Amino acid sequence: MMDIGTLRGLGTVLVFVAFIGVVLWAYSSKRKSSFDDAANLPFADETDAKKPDEEASRSKNK
Repeated sequence: MMDIGTLRGLGTVLVFVAFIGVVLWAYSSKRKSSFDDAANLPFADETDAKKPDEEASRSKNK
């Protein structure tokens, strides 16, 4: 039968393996272009930007 120390050791090994998997996934050269695109999203132009005449009509109605 397993004692609590063995279970904790197995849990630690499992978490460590998952951590290594995430690190390898994040630094994979296959994912670089996807992450670069995601990093530049805050700087992308909005496609649903308001028209200037909408802005003017809203400010007049206030």
